[in-house]
Amino acid sequence: MKNEISASGNSLFEQIKQTDANGNEYWTARKLAKVLAYSEYRHFIPVIERAKEACKNSGQHIEHHFEDILEMMLLGKTAKREVNSIKLSRYACYLIVQNADPNKEVVALGQTYFAVQTRLQEIRQMDEYNRLDTEDEKRLFLRNELAKHNLQLAAAAKGAGVVEPIDYAIFQNHGYMGLYGGLDAKAIHRKKGLKKNQQILDHMGSTELAANLFRATQTEEKLRRENIQGKGNANKTHFEVGKKVRKTIQELGGEMPENLPTADSIKQVEKAHEKKRLK
Repeated sequence: MKNEISASGNSLFEQIKQTDANGNEYWTARKLAKVLAYSEYRHFIPVIERAKEACKNSGQHIEHHFEDILEMMLLGKTAKREVNSIKLSRYACYLIVQNADPNKEVVALGQTYFAVQTRLQEIRQMDEYNRLDTEDEKRLFLRNELAKHNLQLAAAAKGAGVVEPIDYAIFQNHGYMGLYGGLDAKAIHRKKGLKKNQQILDHMGSTELAANLFRATQTEEKLRRENIQGKGNANKTHFEVGKKVRKTIQELGGEMPENLPTADSIKQVEKAHEKKRLK
């Protein structure tokens, strides 16, 4: 979209993010509604209500994520007045975009943005992950998470019609091409200086593994949520999700995955970790 990226390179969702007195990030419902192209706030209220219900069903406290506030709105050129609004957490925004009009392009962008950011926040908040001190420990943790989610992604892809091994290889390549700026598995191998018998995932650092974990989890969710059918549609979905994850990394000022350094084989790290555990 034309207004998706500002001159500063930040997404619309970053531009309207605010920080309270305690340093907590939040969004307001009025501004989010405007960004998501709802012409009138009253049309946005049912979306918020569905998000609150989803919040409750997920076992979360609604009041921790949706707080009623008064927001100052500009009326005309100079006039202002306070109107009812809601202070939203990142998780609340994630639930809102999942329940918003999927036909709006900006909603699709919001789904990827908040899904990636929410997943990143979840990883950072994981007690197990936060106890990890070294890069190798983080790599092992994320590699195991990715292995688990790749199985779930394969199952979701099979449900969409990606059945044969060659078809799944093509499906995976579409995800890589979206995330790696057009590079397929062979091109990534060359870019990273890997041999044919070396697995790409075994030579990723924690940052690159995290990006691919986001790609896998969000593609799986989208395939299931939208009941996508057909190999072509599944491939397109994987590519688009990978591309959007890439865009989010760019907006956050991160290094593109193809430019991240090639790590030593994770198998060596696993052996060292097992020896340490046995001792």
